[in-house]
Amino acid sequence: MTIKKCLVSATAAGMVIAGSQAVAQDLDKTSINYVGSWSSLSLYKNFERPFWQDHIPEASDGQISTAVTTFDQMGLGGGEVYRLMDRNVIEVASTVADYAVEDAPELEGLDMPMIAPDVETARKVAEAYRPVLADAFAERFGDAQLLAIVPYPSQMVFCNTEIGGLSDLKGKKVRASGRTTAEFLQAIGAEGITLNFSEVPGALQRGVIDCAVTGSLSGYSSGWNEVSTHLYPLPVGGWDHVVTAMNGKKWNSLSSETQEWLMTEIKENYEEPVWEAAVAETEEGIACLTGEGECTRGEAGDMMLVEATDKDFSEASRHLEETLLPNWANRVDQKWVDRWNETIGSVTGLKAAK
Repeated sequence: MTIKKCLVSATAAGMVIAGSQAVAQDLDKTSINYVGSWSSLSLYKNFERPFWQDHIPEASDGQISTAVTTFDQMGLGGGEVYRLMDRNVIEVASTVADYAVEDAPELEGLDMPMIAPDVETARKVAEAYRPVLADAFAERFGDAQLLAIVPYPSQMVFCNTEIGGLSDLKGKKVRASGRTTAEFLQAIGAEGITLNFSEVPGALQRGVIDCAVTGSLSGYSSGWNEVSTHLYPLPVGGWDHVVTAMNGKKWNSLSSETQEWLMTEIKENYEEPVWEAAVAETEEGIACLTGEGECTRGEAGDMMLVEATDKDFSEASRHLEETLLPNWANRVDQKWVDRWNETIGSVTGLKAAK
Protein backbone atom coordinates (compact mmCIF):
# COMPACT_ATOMS: atom_id res chain seq x y z
CA MET A 1 0.00 0.00 0.00
CA THR A 2 1.38 3.48 -0.87
CA ILE A 3 2.06 6.15 1.76
CA LYS A 4 -0.74 8.23 0.25
CA LYS A 5 -3.20 5.34 0.53
CA CYS A 6 -2.10 4.68 4.13
CA LEU A 7 -2.71 8.32 5.01
CA VAL A 8 -6.14 8.23 3.37
CA SER A 9 -7.06 5.01 5.23
CA ALA A 10 -5.83 6.40 8.54
CA THR A 11 -7.76 9.62 8.00
CA ALA A 12 -10.94 7.69 7.16
CA ALA A 13 -10.53 5.49 10.24
CA GLY A 14 -10.00 8.57 12.36
CA MET A 15 -13.15 10.13 10.99
CA VAL A 16 -15.16 6.98 11.86
CA ILE A 17 -13.79 6.98 15.42
CA ALA A 18 -14.38 10.70 15.79
CA GLY A 19 -17.89 10.24 14.40
CA SER A 20 -18.72 7.52 16.92
CA GLN A 21 -17.31 9.65 19.75
CA ALA A 22 -19.37 12.58 18.57
CA VAL A 23 -22.48 10.42 18.66
CA ALA A 24 -21.68 9.25 22.18
CA GLN A 25 -21.07 12.83 23.30
CA ASP A 26 -24.50 13.79 21.95
CA LEU A 27 -26.23 11.20 24.11
CA ASP A 28 -27.81 11.95 27.47
CA LYS A 29 -25.90 10.87 30.55
CA THR A 30 -28.53 8.57 32.06
CA SER A 31 -29.32 5.15 33.47
CA ILE A 32 -31.96 2.61 32.44
CA ASN A 33 -33.69 0.09 34.70
CA TYR A 34 -34.56 -2.95 32.54
CA VAL A 35 -36.81 -5.86 33.53
CA GLY A 36 -36.67 -8.71 31.04
CA SER A 37 -38.55 -11.94 30.31
CA TRP A 38 -37.93 -15.47 31.64
CA SER A 39 -34.38 -15.68 32.99
CA SER A 40 -33.91 -19.37 32.14
CA LEU A 41 -34.73 -19.12 28.44
CA SER A 42 -32.59 -18.45 25.38
CA LEU A 43 -34.21 -15.11 24.53
CA TYR A 44 -33.05 -13.54 27.77
CA LYS A 45 -29.72 -15.37 28.08
CA ASN A 46 -28.56 -14.88 24.49
CA PHE A 47 -30.24 -11.65 23.43
CA GLU A 48 -31.90 -9.50 26.11
CA ARG A 49 -29.20 -9.61 28.80
CA PRO A 50 -26.21 -9.16 26.45
CA PHE A 51 -27.94 -6.26 24.69
CA TRP A 52 -29.09 -4.30 27.74
CA GLN A 53 -26.35 -5.25 30.19
CA ASP A 54 -23.33 -5.05 27.88
CA HIS A 55 -24.07 -3.54 24.47
CA ILE A 56 -25.92 -0.38 25.46
CA PRO A 57 -23.29 0.83 27.99
CA GLU A 58 -20.45 -0.02 25.58
CA ALA A 59 -22.06 1.42 22.44
CA SER A 60 -22.93 4.64 24.29
CA ASP A 61 -19.34 4.99 25.47
CA GLY A 62 -20.54 4.83 29.07
CA GLN A 63 -23.13 7.58 28.67
CA ILE A 64 -25.97 5.15 29.39
CA SER A 65 -25.64 2.74 32.29
CA THR A 66 -28.11 -0.08 32.92
CA ALA A 67 -29.47 -2.25 35.73
CA VAL A 68 -30.83 -5.54 34.37
CA THR A 69 -33.04 -8.22 35.90
CA THR A 70 -36.10 -10.29 34.91
CA PHE A 71 -39.66 -10.45 36.14
CA ASP A 72 -39.26 -14.00 37.49
CA GLN A 73 -36.12 -12.97 39.38
CA MET A 74 -38.28 -10.25 40.94
CA GLY A 75 -40.88 -12.85 41.95
CA LEU A 76 -43.41 -11.63 39.37
CA GLY A 77 -45.52 -13.66 36.96
CA GLY A 78 -44.95 -11.38 33.96
CA GLY A 79 -48.44 -10.04 33.43
CA GLU A 80 -48.04 -7.10 35.77
CA VAL A 81 -44.83 -5.55 34.44
CA TYR A 82 -46.53 -3.06 32.11
CA ARG A 83 -48.71 -1.86 34.99
CA LEU A 84 -45.58 -1.36 37.09
CA MET A 85 -44.02 0.45 34.14
CA ASP A 86 -47.08 2.71 33.97
CA ARG A 87 -46.57 3.53 37.68
CA ASN A 88 -42.89 4.38 37.07
CA VAL A 89 -41.72 1.43 39.18
CA ILE A 90 -40.05 -0.07 36.08
CA GLU A 91 -38.49 2.03 33.32
CA VAL A 92 -38.22 -0.58 30.55
CA ALA A 93 -40.16 -3.86 30.58
CA SER A 94 -40.28 -6.93 28.36
CA THR A 95 -42.88 -9.66 28.67
CA VAL A 96 -44.96 -12.03 26.57
CA ALA A 97 -47.73 -9.92 25.05
CA ASP A 98 -50.31 -12.60 25.86
CA TYR A 99 -49.59 -12.17 29.57
CA ALA A 100 -50.90 -8.60 29.54
CA VAL A 101 -54.11 -8.94 27.52
CA GLU A 102 -56.36 -8.30 30.52
CA ASP A 103 -54.90 -4.79 30.65
CA ALA A 104 -54.69 -4.29 26.89
CA PRO A 105 -56.77 -6.70 24.74
CA GLU A 106 -55.39 -4.96 21.63
CA LEU A 107 -52.19 -6.96 22.22
CA GLU A 108 -54.02 -10.19 21.35
CA GLY A 109 -54.37 -9.01 17.78
CA LEU A 110 -50.62 -9.46 17.28
CA ASP A 111 -50.44 -13.22 17.73
CA MET A 112 -53.22 -15.81 17.40
CA PRO A 113 -53.09 -19.49 16.50
CA MET A 114 -52.40 -19.96 12.77
CA ILE A 115 -52.25 -16.26 11.84
CA ALA A 116 -48.57 -16.81 11.01
CA PRO A 117 -47.64 -20.44 10.29
CA ASP A 118 -44.04 -19.47 9.47
CA VAL A 119 -41.54 -16.90 10.74
CA GLU A 120 -41.58 -14.85 7.53
CA THR A 121 -45.32 -14.24 7.90
CA ALA A 122 -44.92 -13.67 11.63
CA ARG A 123 -42.45 -10.89 10.98
CA LYS A 124 -44.64 -9.24 8.34
CA VAL A 125 -47.55 -9.37 10.78
CA ALA A 126 -45.49 -7.84 13.58
CA GLU A 127 -44.19 -5.02 11.39
CA ALA A 128 -47.65 -4.27 10.02
CA TYR A 129 -49.18 -4.15 13.50
CA ARG A 130 -46.36 -2.14 15.11
CA PRO A 131 -48.02 1.30 14.72
CA VAL A 132 -51.24 -0.08 16.22
CA LEU A 133 -49.37 -1.55 19.19
CA ALA A 134 -47.47 1.71 19.65
CA ASP A 135 -50.75 3.61 19.97
CA ALA A 136 -52.21 0.96 22.29
CA PHE A 137 -49.20 1.17 24.63
CA ALA A 138 -49.37 4.96 24.72
CA GLU A 139 -53.09 4.86 25.46
CA ARG A 140 -53.12 1.98 27.95
CA PHE A 141 -49.87 2.56 29.84
CA GLY A 142 -49.37 6.25 30.42
CA ASP A 143 -47.80 7.39 27.15
CA ALA A 144 -45.41 4.40 27.10
CA GLN A 145 -43.10 4.06 24.10
CA LEU A 146 -43.03 0.77 22.18
CA LEU A 147 -39.41 -0.29 21.67
CA ALA A 148 -39.34 -3.83 20.26
CA ILE A 149 -41.34 -6.87 19.15
CA VAL A 150 -39.53 -10.22 18.99
CA PRO A 151 -40.70 -13.85 18.82
CA TYR A 152 -40.05 -16.91 20.87
CA PRO A 153 -39.64 -20.08 18.77
CA SER A 154 -42.89 -21.44 17.29
CA GLN A 155 -45.34 -22.42 20.05
CA MET A 156 -46.18 -26.12 19.84
CA VAL A 157 -47.80 -28.84 21.95
CA PHE A 158 -46.03 -31.08 24.48
CA CYS A 159 -48.05 -34.06 25.73
CA ASN A 160 -47.40 -36.63 28.44
CA THR A 161 -49.87 -38.94 26.75
CA GLU A 162 -50.09 -40.49 23.30
CA ILE A 163 -51.52 -38.30 20.52
CA GLY A 164 -51.53 -38.72 16.75
CA GLY A 165 -52.76 -35.32 15.61
CA LEU A 166 -54.95 -32.31 16.31
CA SER A 167 -58.14 -34.31 16.86
CA ASP A 168 -56.51 -36.28 19.67
CA LEU A 169 -56.32 -33.13 21.81
CA LYS A 170 -60.10 -33.35 22.25
CA GLY A 171 -60.92 -34.03 25.87
CA LYS A 172 -57.36 -33.31 27.01
CA LYS A 173 -56.40 -30.73 29.64
CA VAL A 174 -53.92 -28.45 27.90
CA ARG A 175 -51.97 -25.56 29.41
CA ALA A 176 -52.51 -22.61 27.07
CA SER A 177 -49.92 -19.91 26.44
CA GLY A 178 -52.56 -17.17 26.24
CA ARG A 179 -56.27 -16.40 26.10
CA THR A 180 -56.72 -16.89 22.36
CA THR A 181 -54.81 -20.18 22.55
CA ALA A 182 -57.19 -21.29 25.31
CA GLU A 183 -60.15 -20.33 23.11
CA PHE A 184 -58.66 -22.32 20.23
CA LEU A 185 -58.21 -25.37 22.44
CA GLN A 186 -61.79 -25.11 23.63
CA ALA A 187 -62.98 -24.81 20.01
CA ILE A 188 -61.38 -28.18 19.16
CA GLY A 189 -62.83 -29.81 22.26
CA ALA A 190 -59.86 -29.61 24.62
CA GLU A 191 -59.84 -27.84 27.97
CA GLY A 192 -57.59 -24.78 27.99
CA ILE A 193 -55.85 -24.45 31.37
CA THR A 194 -54.20 -21.28 32.66
CA LEU A 195 -50.94 -22.12 34.40
CA ASN A 196 -47.71 -20.24 35.06
CA PHE A 197 -44.88 -21.38 32.80
CA SER A 198 -42.71 -22.46 35.73
CA GLU A 199 -45.48 -24.71 37.10
CA VAL A 200 -45.92 -26.74 33.92
CA PRO A 201 -43.28 -29.50 34.39
CA GLY A 202 -44.69 -30.47 37.77
CA ALA A 203 -48.26 -30.38 36.45
CA LEU A 204 -47.36 -32.62 33.51
CA GLN A 205 -45.51 -35.04 35.75
CA ARG A 206 -48.41 -35.31 38.23
CA GLY A 207 -51.04 -35.63 35.51
CA VAL A 208 -52.77 -32.39 36.49
CA ILE A 209 -52.60 -31.53 32.79
CA ASP A 210 -52.14 -33.80 29.78
CA CYS A 211 -50.40 -31.35 27.47
CA ALA A 212 -48.95 -27.83 27.40
CA VAL A 213 -48.06 -25.21 24.79
CA THR A 214 -44.72 -23.40 24.53
CA GLY A 215 -41.81 -22.86 22.14
CA SER A 216 -39.69 -25.85 21.20
CA LEU A 217 -36.44 -24.44 22.60
CA SER A 218 -38.19 -22.94 25.62
CA GLY A 219 -39.59 -26.38 26.44
CA TYR A 220 -36.20 -28.01 26.08
CA SER A 221 -34.45 -25.35 28.19
CA SER A 222 -37.01 -25.92 30.95
CA GLY A 223 -36.86 -29.71 30.88
CA TRP A 224 -40.33 -30.36 29.48
CA ASN A 225 -38.96 -33.30 27.47
CA GLU A 226 -38.30 -35.07 30.77
CA VAL A 227 -42.01 -35.04 31.64
CA SER A 228 -43.52 -35.32 28.12
CA THR A 229 -43.60 -38.11 25.56
CA HIS A 230 -45.13 -36.57 22.40
CA LEU A 231 -44.31 -33.34 20.55
CA TYR A 232 -46.88 -31.91 18.13
CA PRO A 233 -45.34 -29.05 16.03
CA LEU A 234 -48.50 -27.29 14.80
CA PRO A 235 -48.05 -23.65 15.98
CA VAL A 236 -51.28 -23.60 18.00
CA GLY A 237 -49.80 -20.95 20.29
CA GLY A 238 -48.49 -18.68 17.54
CA TRP A 239 -45.07 -17.18 18.34
CA ASP A 240 -45.63 -15.77 21.84
CA HIS A 241 -44.10 -12.40 20.96
CA VAL A 242 -42.18 -10.59 23.66
CA VAL A 243 -42.86 -6.86 23.55
CA THR A 244 -40.54 -4.25 25.06
CA ALA A 245 -41.67 -0.76 26.10
CA MET A 246 -40.35 2.21 28.08
CA ASN A 247 -42.52 4.20 30.46
CA GLY A 248 -43.61 7.61 29.25
CA LYS A 249 -41.85 9.58 31.97
CA LYS A 250 -38.47 8.05 31.16
CA TRP A 251 -38.93 8.27 27.38
CA ASN A 252 -39.96 11.92 27.50
CA SER A 253 -36.95 12.73 29.67
CA LEU A 254 -34.58 11.67 26.89
CA SER A 255 -33.36 14.01 24.16
CA SER A 256 -34.49 13.34 20.60
CA GLU A 257 -30.89 12.35 19.74
CA THR A 258 -30.85 9.74 22.51
CA GLN A 259 -34.29 8.46 21.56
CA GLU A 260 -33.28 8.03 17.93
CA TRP A 261 -29.97 6.37 18.86
CA LEU A 262 -31.67 3.94 21.23
CA MET A 263 -34.32 2.92 18.69
CA THR A 264 -31.65 2.30 16.05
CA GLU A 265 -29.54 0.20 18.43
CA ILE A 266 -32.59 -1.86 19.47
CA LYS A 267 -33.61 -2.54 15.88
CA GLU A 268 -30.16 -3.44 14.57
CA ASN A 269 -28.62 -5.22 17.57
CA TYR A 270 -31.60 -6.78 19.32
CA GLU A 271 -34.68 -7.19 17.10
CA GLU A 272 -32.85 -8.22 13.92
CA PRO A 273 -30.73 -10.96 15.57
CA VAL A 274 -33.73 -12.43 17.43
CA TRP A 275 -35.86 -12.65 14.29
CA GLU A 276 -32.97 -14.15 12.34
CA ALA A 277 -32.54 -16.82 15.04
CA ALA A 278 -36.24 -17.75 15.30
CA VAL A 279 -36.24 -20.43 12.60
CA ALA A 280 -32.96 -22.00 13.72
CA GLU A 281 -34.03 -22.02 17.38
CA THR A 282 -37.37 -23.63 16.48
CA GLU A 283 -35.60 -26.34 14.49
CA GLU A 284 -32.88 -26.95 17.07
CA GLY A 285 -35.49 -27.07 19.82
CA ILE A 286 -37.25 -29.90 17.97
CA ALA A 287 -33.91 -31.68 17.45
CA CYS A 288 -33.01 -31.36 21.12
CA LEU A 289 -36.43 -32.62 22.23
CA THR A 290 -36.63 -35.59 19.89
CA GLY A 291 -33.05 -36.54 19.09
CA GLU A 292 -33.85 -36.12 15.38
CA GLY A 293 -31.16 -33.71 14.18
CA GLU A 294 -28.25 -31.89 15.79
CA CYS A 295 -28.56 -30.56 19.34
CA THR A 296 -25.69 -28.31 20.45
CA ARG A 297 -27.29 -27.24 23.74
CA GLY A 298 -27.00 -30.43 25.76
CA GLU A 299 -28.23 -34.00 25.80
CA ALA A 300 -31.08 -34.63 23.37
CA GLY A 301 -34.40 -36.08 24.49
CA ASP A 302 -36.36 -38.86 22.83
CA MET A 303 -39.85 -37.41 22.45
CA MET A 304 -42.05 -38.75 19.66
CA LEU A 305 -42.51 -36.14 16.89
CA VAL A 306 -46.13 -36.18 15.68
CA GLU A 307 -46.66 -34.97 12.12
CA ALA A 308 -49.00 -32.03 11.57
CA THR A 309 -51.07 -32.77 8.47
CA ASP A 310 -52.62 -30.42 5.91
CA LYS A 311 -56.00 -31.34 7.37
CA ASP A 312 -54.80 -30.20 10.80
CA PHE A 313 -53.63 -26.86 9.38
CA SER A 314 -56.96 -26.35 7.60
CA GLU A 315 -58.97 -27.20 10.71
CA ALA A 316 -56.91 -24.85 12.87
CA SER A 317 -57.28 -22.02 10.35
CA ARG A 318 -61.06 -22.55 10.26
CA HIS A 319 -61.30 -22.04 14.02
CA LEU A 320 -59.20 -18.88 13.73
CA GLU A 321 -61.65 -17.35 11.28
CA GLU A 322 -64.89 -18.67 12.81
CA THR A 323 -64.14 -18.32 16.51
CA LEU A 324 -60.94 -16.54 17.55
CA LEU A 325 -61.15 -13.40 15.41
CA PRO A 326 -64.85 -12.71 16.18
CA ASN A 327 -64.25 -13.28 19.91
CA TRP A 328 -61.34 -10.86 19.92
CA ALA A 329 -63.22 -8.27 17.88
CA ASN A 330 -65.93 -8.26 20.55
CA ARG A 331 -63.37 -7.51 23.28
CA VAL A 332 -61.98 -4.33 21.71
CA ASP A 333 -63.34 -1.06 20.37
CA GLN A 334 -64.22 -0.89 16.69
CA LYS A 335 -61.27 1.40 15.95
CA TRP A 336 -58.86 -1.41 16.85
CA VAL A 337 -60.79 -3.90 14.70
CA ASP A 338 -60.60 -1.49 11.75
CA ARG A 339 -56.88 -0.98 12.24
CA TRP A 340 -56.29 -4.73 12.53
CA ASN A 341 -58.04 -5.25 9.21
CA GLU A 342 -55.96 -2.47 7.62
CA THR A 343 -52.67 -3.95 8.87
CA ILE A 344 -52.58 -7.65 9.72
CA GLY A 345 -55.68 -8.24 7.62
CA SER A 346 -53.91 -6.85 4.57
CA VAL A 347 -50.94 -9.16 5.17
CA THR A 348 -52.90 -12.35 5.83
CA GLY A 349 -56.11 -11.83 3.83
CA LEU A 350 -58.14 -12.37 7.00
CA LYS A 351 -60.89 -10.08 8.29
CA ALA A 352 -61.95 -9.46 11.88
CA ALA A 353 -65.58 -8.50 12.51
CA LYS A 354 -67.83 -8.27 15.54
